[in-house]
Amino acid sequence: MNISTAYIAASTNRFSGASDVTPEGTVIFGSSNLIGIWDIGNDDRGISMTIPGHNGAITCVRVIGSHSFVSADDKGEARIWKKTESTSQACSKNIWTAFANFSAHKQAISALAVSDDWLATGSSDATVKLWKLPQDGTAVENLQTISLSGRYPLALAFARLPQSNSLVLAIGGTDKNIQLWTRSETTFVQSAVLGGHEDWVRGLAFCPPEAEGPLILASGSQDATIRLWNIEIYKKEMISRPQEGLSDDLLDAFEESLGDFGIADEGGRQISLKRHILSVKSDQEHFIFSVTFDALLVGHEAGVISVSWRPSNSNQSTPTLLSTSTDSSLILWSPATILTDPENRTKSSTIWINRQRYGDIGGQRLGGFVGGVWRLDGNEVLAWGWSGGWRRWRRKPSATNDDEVWEEGGAIGGHRGPVKSVDWSSTGTFLISSGIDQTTRIHGAIPQVNGPATWYELGRPQVHGYDILGSVFLKELKFASIADEKVLRIFEAPRRFVDLMEILHVSQFSENEKNRPMGASVPPLGLSNKADADGAVTVAAPELRRPFEGELASVTLWPEVEKVFGHGYESIALATSSSRQYIASACKALSPEHAVVRIHDTTTYQPVGEPLTGHSLTVTQIAFSPDDQLILTVSRDRSWRLYQKAEGGGYIPMVHESKPHGRIIWDCAWAPEGDIFATASRDKTVKIWGQSNRNNWPCVATLKTEESATAVNFTAFDSRLKRYLAVGLENGKILFYSSSKLEPIWTLGMTHSGHVGQINCLRWRPGSGEQFREIASCSEDGTLKISIVQIV
Repeated sequence: MNISTAYIAASTNRFSGASDVTPEGTVIFGSSNLIGIWDIGNDDRGISMTIPGHNGAITCVRVIGSHSFVSADDKGEARIWKKTESTSQACSKNIWTAFANFSAHKQAISALAVSDDWLATGSSDATVKLWKLPQDGTAVENLQTISLSGRYPLALAFARLPQSNSLVLAIGGTDKNIQLWTRSETTFVQSAVLGGHEDWVRGLAFCPPEAEGPLILASGSQDATIRLWNIEIYKKEMISRPQEGLSDDLLDAFEESLGDFGIADEGGRQISLKRHILSVKSDQEHFIFSVTFDALLVGHEAGVISVSWRPSNSNQSTPTLLSTSTDSSLILWSPATILTDPENRTKSSTIWINRQRYGDIGGQRLGGFVGGVWRLDGNEVLAWGWSGGWRRWRRKPSATNDDEVWEEGGAIGGHRGPVKSVDWSSTGTFLISSGIDQTTRIHGAIPQVNGPATWYELGRPQVHGYDILGSVFLKELKFASIADEKVLRIFEAPRRFVDLMEILHVSQFSENEKNRPMGASVPPLGLSNKADADGAVTVAAPELRRPFEGELASVTLWPEVEKVFGHGYESIALATSSSRQYIASACKALSPEHAVVRIHDTTTYQPVGEPLTGHSLTVTQIAFSPDDQLILTVSRDRSWRLYQKAEGGGYIPMVHESKPHGRIIWDCAWAPEGDIFATASRDKTVKIWGQSNRNNWPCVATLKTEESATAVNFTAFDSRLKRYLAVGLENGKILFYSSSKLEPIWTLGMTHSGHVGQINCLRWRPGSGEQFREIASCSEDGTLKISIVQIV
């Protein structure tokens, strides 16, 4: 067997430094404790891979060069990665490997900065550490530790001072000030403290100087403002003899020359508080720099989380600053020249103005933007939001430097937090997923002109107020979902979704299927999606392309058509029959009274028969047999039970096994032929049960696993009379077993490390071919994947 990845859905962590871009245009980002790789130049193909390695949530990523980057997590660990070419003849893809792993801090790392072979790490232990990046065969060396006296660093930035080779390090954090540390010979010393912000400093970025121009430092703060600071060279002295420090005469002369920069109330002259002195000794030269406050940028309505300058290697000569904020907006700032005297056109000054503004105006939808980055050519802006999804804007080629025109493009996204369930529609056209980020999402493959169909998120039909634990399709355009509440909710697709799927050639529907409401909306303080006949929404819905992140969160809701009640506690398990005629659900239970399965008709939504009793604790999973004659249930009480269909309607107990496993049974599944079923347990076993007679289902095979088995799913027999069983483990691995109809012995064919968290659900795609079978998996690590298993 061989396996490849067709689709990955993953969110980006809620840290402003959790992503960076390589010179080739590859976005590297942290998703939970995984590192995601997204090639933005690969024709909108989405995430290409996820890289495991970290034990904690990734907080910072910084690119070192084309073939290396550094990442850090909330456990204080940092890793340096290098890209190598695959040696396999089967594929030529790049592989990222960690060649240095070190414990930088005892607490979470909150900021990273890289310059040449220098690395700075800031942590919630109130320190900033400076490291020497390793060369081949060397270890990471800690050169200096800077204490911030109990204040946390939130942003770090390196730069070379103007007309010199000296490094300056800017530190911003919870003390509202910006500290400038300059490298004097072998160590960094504090040279200036820049005040002015009224809240935490969340973002710092240096703009490299042009020719003999100033070095510009941008600082973004929680006070919703951005401040620009100019660092300029004032004086350079050659050292003719060794000195311990700067001479008093040199400093006195410098202060005297600054006398006209500020006038005191008494009429005397003094150094302005807005002008600071940096004194740097480097090699055989002394440098003196002045730091002045240049501009205050006001435009955001809430805290500024990140700032970033347009790359210097772009074809734009005008400096442009990107800022992101929790007010759900993203702004591009650049200087503009204005006349100060209408009669004398030679008199002018420069002010910084808001050139472009993206995002959602006037609201803090879903927490706003967390961070933003530039593509290295300066023609693309990318930003990710509080929910972990990305938005992307491209500069049109025809735009001039003074009048740039930007348009939004496709980006990536995924569930923010563990994904609890996945389910295919009956034809395999759509995949629905649900997670504790309180959303359900519809995924589908859009045919491409060149190459195979590409998977995207096509809708977000339910944005709820409770963690969503399960969802199943009832029809191609109807699904049911359960959340951390007592209600089972039914949703049906609106006309807008049906029309868009036909335009994108994802699926075709009959005219009868198009007689439905145009859209849906959620009333204020409500939890139910209400049908919207005319489809009036605040954001224009896409008509000829797939929806982007801003639209997914606002205009792709499905109307809720029914609620089903009955359980006394929060729902926990959901299943639908093979014919889609029945739906079964179970709730959390600590007693036999509530450890029941309730069955409802999917047409009338009325109860079918009496609730299925027998278990003493929570029913963890339910599965209908392929012919709907039997229902299999497994429970926390370590037992499984079979119920058979009664002649008068409903289901009645048939047979049970009291203690087939030593621990909780997490999942169960029927083989498509209905002759066997499997149970997966925390006791690190998967057991296969087969029917010997009508009321006897003995164990015919026991598969031992390295970790707890949490998910199982079968394929049907293929033309070679072989079928396959996928088993998901608690450590994120997926095991693939095969068995022959002629020789029913299960053998392990392949182990796939697809995730790093517990596998919550596995589902083979209906209708996929025999040689290339597709399987959907979801995990506690927050990722959803569709993998292609090649049967050899």
